[in-house]
Amino acid sequence: MSYPQLLTPEEKLADAKAGLKVPTIVVICGSTRFMDAMADADCELTAVGYIVVKPGCNMKEPHPLWADPVEAEALKAQLDDLHRAKIRLADEVLVVGDYIGSSTRAEIAYARQLGKPVGFTHPEVDPAVARQILGTTNPTTTKES
Repeated sequence: MSYPQLLTPEEKLADAKAGLKVPTIVVICGSTRFMDAMADADCELTAVGYIVVKPGCNMKEPHPLWADPVEAEALKAQLDDLHRAKIRLADEVLVVGDYIGSSTRAEIAYARQLGKPVGFTHPEVDPAVARQILGTTNPTTTKES
């Protein structure tokens, strides 16, 4: 006698979203230097029916929440964890901007590890494409501008 296999948490979430008829969820990733472009992408995607999540804090801009360097460091770690949760929740990832820093590179790798489709507003900055152009699979040889 065989028993049905239990659903994974990912399968349960997908089933729940389908049952609730939740629209596709897109998470926007990228350097916070592109916050204006992220807001534009959010508006465009929302207008065509997507649910959009993106970074909510721009730590490059002064704010009392991260004025203290020690508190800022702790908040940055907390925000990184929160953004990874947004990636887990999302169906797709959109990377905004023509620059990929180390945080965004890690988010892209995490999304791909989870099997999430990753799109780019500037496809030429995709770390996978850059490695192919350079003829290597070593990410340390990929140049960052």
